[in-house]
Amino acid sequence: MPDTEPPSTAPAPAPDGAPPAPTPPGRRARKKAATRRAIADAALRLFLERGYDDVGIREIAEAADVSTTTLFKHFPVKEALVFDEEADLEAHLIAAVRERPPGQSVPAALREHALRHRRAADGGDPRFTAFLGLVDSTPALRDYHQAMWLRHTAALARAVAEESGLAPDDPACTALAHFALEAPRAALTHVDGHGQDHDHGDTREALIRTFDLLDAGWQTITARP
Repeated sequence: MPDTEPPSTAPAPAPDGAPPAPTPPGRRARKKAATRRAIADAALRLFLERGYDDVGIREIAEAADVSTTTLFKHFPVKEALVFDEEADLEAHLIAAVRERPPGQSVPAALREHALRHRRAADGGDPRFTAFLGLVDSTPALRDYHQAMWLRHTAALARAVAEESGLAPDDPACTALAHFALEAPRAALTHVDGHGQDHDHGDTREALIRTFDLLDAGWQTITARP
């Protein structure tokens, strides 16, 4: 039988010496997140059904039962409706660097992160596969996705600098961040250029070779006294 009592919003007690558990979001924050999720879900459903260019903002707002004003408060441009988890993507990217196993290089950690994403793309989830197909087949979304991904460069470069003991403005950190974020696209471009489908083995091998090059170059930076 399910509980009939509402769940407690009080943070769980933390073990001795541990930081307190984060306070759960309040009702207003939960409602805002639910509205955002409903808008994004409605948009993606319509885009997948009819194509990105054939769906209007007003239609999305009606499908999500919100006003166009509310929609634009959450998503200032149409392309952003498809990439509603941008902040989470950046957080996972930074975590890949900061939470890597002892002894693993930064490029190796980023390589594993990229390979996990590639496995997810090839994992057979129909909705995720359809999402990738939508982005790949829509020039506006491809361009927005690339620009969004590169916006993470500054945050990643800061994390790389902190983890490597280098200055925050060290150009090597920015370069590594930039090329690591470009690597998945470079791998796909390589596969496309050889007339191959996006086969998991082909793209995986291209990714590994790309990150091997980055890792070799990074070792020359970190080996300097």
